Amino acid sequence: MSTVARHFKFINSKTGYVLHYYSVNMPITEDELKAELEKIKDQVATNNKVYCGTIYWEEIKDDE
Repeated sequence: MSTVARHFKFINSKTGYVLHYYSVNMPITEDELKAELEKIKDQVATNNKVYCGTIYWEEIKDDE
């Protein structure tokens, strides 16, 4: 069974800058994925001294 990696970027909504990239390479449910992304979002906010509410994530999709 092969797992397709999913890639995400965490963006500061006030500046538009990407603060962090994150990849998931294991099988995971959508609920587990959302919980993991929220945890990473909190870490990114803390590390960058930015209010958590200004950060959002976006999945990086190939346009092929």
